[in-house]
Amino acid sequence: MNQKIDSAVIGQLADSDGNYRRGAVIVNAGRIVDVIFGNDPLTGVDARHVIDGGDAYLLPGFVDAHVHCYSEEGEGIDAATRAAAAGGVTTIIEMPFDASGPVKDAEILKRKQGLVYEEANVDVALLGTLWPGGGWREADSMVEAGAIGFKVSTFHTDSFRFPRTSDAELLNTMAAIAANDTTLCVHAENNEIVQELSAQAQKENPLDPMTHVITRPPVSESLGVLTAMEIAADKGAALHLCHMSIPRAIKLAQWWRNDGADITLESCPQYLTFTEDDMKKQGARLKVNPPLRSREHVHGLWDGIRNGLVPVISSDHAPWQMDKKSNPEVLKNSSGVPGVQTLGIVPLGQALKNDPNPSGEFHNVVRAVSEGPANRFGLGDRKGRIAIGYDADLVLYNPDSDYEITDEEQKSNAGWTPFAGLRPGGRVEKTILRGKEIYSAQTGQVSSGSGELQTRR
Repeated sequence: MNQKIDSAVIGQLADSDGNYRRGAVIVNAGRIVDVIFGNDPLTGVDARHVIDGGDAYLLPGFVDAHVHCYSEEGEGIDAATRAAAAGGVTTIIEMPFDASGPVKDAEILKRKQGLVYEEANVDVALLGTLWPGGGWREADSMVEAGAIGFKVSTFHTDSFRFPRTSDAELLNTMAAIAANDTTLCVHAENNEIVQELSAQAQKENPLDPMTHVITRPPVSESLGVLTAMEIAADKGAALHLCHMSIPRAIKLAQWWRNDGADITLESCPQYLTFTEDDMKKQGARLKVNPPLRSREHVHGLWDGIRNGLVPVISSDHAPWQMDKKSNPEVLKNSSGVPGVQTLGIVPLGQALKNDPNPSGEFHNVVRAVSEGPANRFGLGDRKGRIAIGYDADLVLYNPDSDYEITDEEQKSNAGWTPFAGLRPGGRVEKTILRGKEIYSAQTGQVSSGSGELQTRR
């Protein structure tokens, strides 16, 4: 390579077989122009700037498929994307259920796009929602305006911000999704079971943190999954199942895929780490929907990752302030946890603890936080891979058994993490967006304003 290029990044890279070897990513004008393997990969390369990560793993920038920047008014795109950058996340997919009102038409979407241009520190793609009562008719205009997909729920959370889409309305919603060749994300829980059990438990034992677990049994999740998948299959729609907490959902989704349906799913670090017993320790801090499950469920989810059946791991970042997580009656607290900054390091470290060979579970996790979500949401032509022509979005991940997650280092305005005190087994050393270093663990600083709006092409 005779031409002088912008930069090169060195680390342990995955080859085409998933084996990690020393190599370099060559970057020019924000894109990857070459990938070179070897002990001295820069021989003959004239680079203006070189980042040598040594033995650190050089990974594709993470793509977080499930981030709520505006469910808590004190967060916003700026804070959430600062946290993203510090966690190796170079692209977030932002949810449409904002505290100020849902993103349910093209005009609201365009206003939110303006916030991306003003505040984003990493790249941002936006989902819309198709509102109950005929909102599916807005799908065409929202896709044209730049929505990369949509999200609805089979469970009724809140009439203003996050209502239930009925089974009958889901028929039209899925048909609109298929007609626009886009993806529908579904929060899949059976509304009748959860509402009935919640009303009963609120009367009988409102102060016990385990009340939250009891009111949302595994069958409520599997029934929600079954409904969504059957309607998607009937209408030929692309369906993405959000935040799965039970191994049975993985098995059911695999059956539907084998039958020809276009189904993907995600799980989250909280479901891969904590169990329902941790609710007794952290209480409402760990109130998430669906709830935490048993140790057997956690093991089953990891079996799914090991077997390549979990294509996406997302954070479901919900940046609630602690006043929203401190009510002694567990069901009266907001559901969700901050997580975009810990999306990668928690499951990557656990994968290496499970299997020190990085070509196994570790590599499956890498794909689930990069290539999997990018492909699912129409960004796979430029994001999620280390390949020639792709955006030079990169992460240097360093295994480190001594590193401990703390509340103080979190960039989200929530100011806390349920993973505080955990030694995950590794940390993000540097985050690089389109060839520009935007975060370094050495300084702890995030570069401002580097993010761009991403849409389907």
